[in-house]
Formats: sequence, C-alpha cells, structure tokens
Amino acid sequence: MADLWAERRAEARRKAAPLAVRLRPRSLDELVGQKHIVGEGKLLRRMLLADTISSLILHGPPGTGKTTLARLIAHHSKKHFVAENAASVGVKRIREIIDDSARRVEAGSGRSILFLDEIHRFTKAQQDVLLGDVERGLVTLVGATTENPLFACNAALVSRSTLFRLEPLTIEDIKEVLRRAIADEERGFGKQPIEASNEALTVWAVKSDGDARRALNALEVAVMSSDKDAKPIVIDKAVAEESIQQKASVYADDEHYDSASAMIKSIRGSDPDAAVYWIARMLEGGEDPRFIARRLAILASEDIGNADPQAIVMSASAWTLIERIGMPEARITLAQLATYLALAPKSNASYVAINEAQSDVREGRTIPVPMHLRDPNSSPTADDSGKGVKMRERRKVNTDERYAYSHSESDSITGQDYLGVERTYYEPIDRGFEAELRKRLAEIKELRQHKRGKNT
Repeated sequence: MADLWAERRAEARRKAAPLAVRLRPRSLDELVGQKHIVGEGKLLRRMLLADTISSLILHGPPGTGKTTLARLIAHHSKKHFVAENAASVGVKRIREIIDDSARRVEAGSGRSILFLDEIHRFTKAQQDVLLGDVERGLVTLVGATTENPLFACNAALVSRSTLFRLEPLTIEDIKEVLRRAIADEERGFGKQPIEASNEALTVWAVKSDGDARRALNALEVAVMSSDKDAKPIVIDKAVAEESIQQKASVYADDEHYDSASAMIKSIRGSDPDAAVYWIARMLEGGEDPRFIARRLAILASEDIGNADPQAIVMSASAWTLIERIGMPEARITLAQLATYLALAPKSNASYVAINEAQSDVREGRTIPVPMHLRDPNSSPTADDSGKGVKMRERRKVNTDERYAYSHSESDSITGQDYLGVERTYYEPIDRGFEAELRKRLAEIKELRQHKRGKNT
C-alpha cells in the first residue's frame, strides 16, 4: 500500500538537514571548483558524458566535495547509489550490496555504485570480499579519503581505481557558495532578508581554508543566532568572526611528506620565510621535531656541503639541543637552524660526487686498489718463485709501486696516483667556502701533475 505521508516526511527531513547538506549541488554545472577534473574537456567529465565510469578514488582535504561528487556521478549515470562508511561497514553488508548489484546487472538495470567514505579504513577482509567483484564489474566502487591513497590504501585497491585529487576551494569559490546560500529561496536563506558584507564573506572564505562545508556552517550559525525580528539580518565582519571557530590543523599522512618536501625546497631556494612557515605547519600538525631536525641535517650536507661547512656543525648541534630541550622551545632552535641554512651558500657538489662514484661501482666499473695503496700487513703477493711475501718486501724489488708518504714532502703533495684511472667526482663550485676549495684543488692537481712529470 502506498505511503501517503512519505513525501511529507521526506520534506521534513530536508528542512531539518544542515545548510551544507541542503545546498549540495544537484548537477555538475552547480558544482563550484574542481575544474581540473570536471571542467570542459577534463577526464572525469568525459567519463561521465561517455557513461564509462569505472571504480575511482576521490581524495583531498575535508569540505572539497568528495561526497557531493560521488552523488553527482551516481545521479548523472542514473545508477543505484549506496553510501557506506568504510570504518563501520561489515563484510556481511558488503556482501549484501554486491549481491544486490549482481541482481540489478542480471535484470538489465545496470550495476550499483558503492560509495565508501574513509576508504583508507578498509580492512583486509572487507577488501578481499569486494576486490574480485569490482574487477568483474558487478559493482562500481567510488571511494573518498582525506589521506593520500598511494600511502593509505591497499595497492590492489588503488591499482583497480582511477585516482582524482580534489583541491581546496579558493577564496572566491567559497564566496560564490556563500552568495548562493544567501540567495537560494528553496534550499538556502533566500526567503529571509540578509545583508552580509563583503568583509564578512571574506572572513568565512579565508578562515574556512578551502572547506565549503565549514563556511556554510558558519553562515548558518550567524543567521540562526541573529534576531529573528530583524529586517534585514545584518552580518558584518565581527559577527562573521564570532560564528566561525579556529580550524584544527589538518595534517594527514601525505601532508607529512608534502610539508617536509616544501620545507626542504624552500631552504634549497634560499627562502627563510617559506621555510619557517612549513616548519610551523608541521609542528602545529603534531610532527615530531626530531624528524624535522633529521631532514635539516641531511639538507646541510646535500644542498650546502662545503660551500658552508659550518652548516653541518650547526645541524648536529641543533639536533642535540632538540633532543634535550623538547617542545615547545625546540621550535626556536629549528627556526634558527632553518633560517641559517636558507641563507647559506648552496652546493650539491659532495652529493653529486658520491652519487657518481656509487654509480660507477654499481655499473661494474670496479677499480682494483693500486698495489702501492694496499695494506702492507694484510695483502700478501707472490714473488717470482711463487712464494707469498709482504707488500713491504715487494716494494724493495719494485720501486715504481712504492707508496709515497705525503708528510715527507714540504707541501704534503706527492705525484702519487690514488685511483688508478682518470676520473673526476668532486667538482667544487665557485661559491661560498667551496670557492676557496675549488682554488685549492686546482693548485693541488697542478702541483701533483708537475711532480709526476718530474718523477718520470
């Protein structure tokens, strides 16, 4: 028997829903932002227009429209839509969804779209149940996560899915969402006279940090807490600031790597302001200051090296201090070290040298240790009669292989060959202290070449 009150109950639920839920876009044209994946000619829009949606994973910060986009995909493709949270769904429920989707496929109704929020929480048992049927096309999986799926999701699941990253909305995007909410008579506050200043909209757009849901919640708080008899309801900057709370720092697994990368590249690029910001971002997200100290110590050798030998000394000292004093004071030490490293002259000559040397070794260009450089007490050879003799005794026979003691020379430079082949790995640059080393190396090479010619 038909439920005569179903429509009224559904309408009551819609009215009771939060503003952010009521304002969810009903079509791709209503979607604000994410033009890099749903704009004209972009991949996701092309997939939708061609009705070739396969399993995919939407990842990005909160409030960027992952759930909304999943619902739009289902609506646009006219497929049965089932939404679950990966943290709470069980194997039995997954099995039910797959069986129902299989029946729909057999009946010619098309497969279901299973939307799994927080897909990074998927257990191995849940995945084992789902993966085979996803691969066979019995159900289309759309996952959503705030984590980087390459780190947080199982490789088998990722390999069967197309990945789309959703970016935080811009300030102008958020303002557009807010203006629509104020003007929309059906789902927003269009039936109430509201005057929200541009400054108020800017406060929400900036403080929401790209999260449309948070901005809409702030607007709703401001309207619902205002005098209902006021005509119009006036929302200025002060009211806007009161209605939005400080956002908790978002620092997912991918932020750990991305922020560290941004810090390193900022220091390498000699920008102390950017370096300090990324360190603050990591610390506010709960990053271990020892991890930051370790990365800075590596950078001191890799990107500064002998252009400023003091950099590695400061890094070692800072690391020790951070271990001893801890937070919150350790932040000051990190800032001091980062700003010093950012402004230090840069050279990766040592880094390049060891990489090229290791490449030679790995590729089979192994150079035997020259006879005159071998340990005389651990490297016996054979004399003409085949008997083993020490290197020291051998050198008495063959003066060409005798080791030349550097300290016997007035300038500590000999004409000795220490490698056995002509190969250059370390090439100091003409910057910082390494410029002095570059000059010194050139002099040593010239002097060694002169002494070799003199000995021959």
